[in-house]
Amino acid sequence: MTSVADLKRLMHESARILPAVTIPLLESLGMTLSEPVVSAVDMPPFDQSAMDGYAFQFEAFAPEKPFRVMGEIPAGEQAALRPAPGEAMRIFTGAPVPEGTDTVVMQEKVRVDGELILIEDFQLKKGSNVRPRGSQTKLGETALEAGTKLTPAAIGLLAGLGITHVKVWAKPKICLLITGSELATPGVQLVGGQVYESNSFTLTAALQELNIQPTLVFRSEDNEGLITSYLTAGIEQCDLVIVTGGISVGDYDLVKKSMDNCQVETVFYKVKQKPGKPLFFGKYQQKLLFGLPGNPSAVLTCFYEYIVPAIEKMSGKMGPSRRVTKKILTEAFTKRSGLTYFLKGKIEGNEVLPLHAQESYQMSSFAFADCLIVLEENRTDYEKGEMVEVHLFSN
Repeated sequence: MTSVADLKRLMHESARILPAVTIPLLESLGMTLSEPVVSAVDMPPFDQSAMDGYAFQFEAFAPEKPFRVMGEIPAGEQAALRPAPGEAMRIFTGAPVPEGTDTVVMQEKVRVDGELILIEDFQLKKGSNVRPRGSQTKLGETALEAGTKLTPAAIGLLAGLGITHVKVWAKPKICLLITGSELATPGVQLVGGQVYESNSFTLTAALQELNIQPTLVFRSEDNEGLITSYLTAGIEQCDLVIVTGGISVGDYDLVKKSMDNCQVETVFYKVKQKPGKPLFFGKYQQKLLFGLPGNPSAVLTCFYEYIVPAIEKMSGKMGPSRRVTKKILTEAFTKRSGLTYFLKGKIEGNEVLPLHAQESYQMSSFAFADCLIVLEENRTDYEKGEMVEVHLFSN
């Protein structure tokens, strides 16, 4: 069996960054820039008023000296007049500051008397309340570096620079293959020894949290020929194949045989961990294949621990994961030596609580968990108050 640390190293070495693609900006959420974005404009593109008020030349300002208002400038328009020293223009937030002026006084700090205004703000300095041209981003300046994850704020920044398309590392196309003759679709009446199938729902939702929609979803009974045909389709059409169930060593565990039928290279099979010991990872050329146990809790644990990092590597994410942290254990725990344990946990401030129902088939506690508590392979006893490694489900 492979250790968790060796497994993660092998998986990281096997995953390859996918080719870069150019896509519309609005489709890029969560993706990673494959090249820097250089601004083609100054932003703001002109000296811009930061508030509603009056634009004037600061050198002409003196206490009790009025300014004559020559007109107004709404946002989206440019002044037709050039105020002389001693003259001002009514201006609104976002409007271009007219030539001949360099400072804006907010409207609340002005006394108005017909066409005259008296400035009552004596804290003003030259350039107050003016956003200089290019003060956010200059023409030719790198707005975002390669490797940047595109968040809503990053997308807004690029849209504000007039960018409509970006070059990013592609997201992997993913195939889900759910195996098990005992599985029934939710909503139908259970018969005999059937149970409801939930793994496709769990994995689809987990992928959607990563802004990925699975390309293919198959459900198969325990039939070697059928599983092999679905695997073949997944390998042909997708970059990553995730199989649940049928990966152990029973008479009806046919996934490993089907992987062999498809000439999938075994990178590792079985891991020193709980839950999810009968875990398979293989390659077909540049395609990655995971065979996960069928128990729902084990499936989701393996997804967070191994498949999310694989997807991040394939999608060009750089640097260490922000999901790893340390917390104080609120309860003592005893485990078996020789296995890394992943416990469903709940974070409360700087503490983490191991939840009930840790068995691999139990999803009841997973529904309330926000992390996995990592207990080391060669340890057995953990005391209350110890600092332990915690893996968050989301960044």
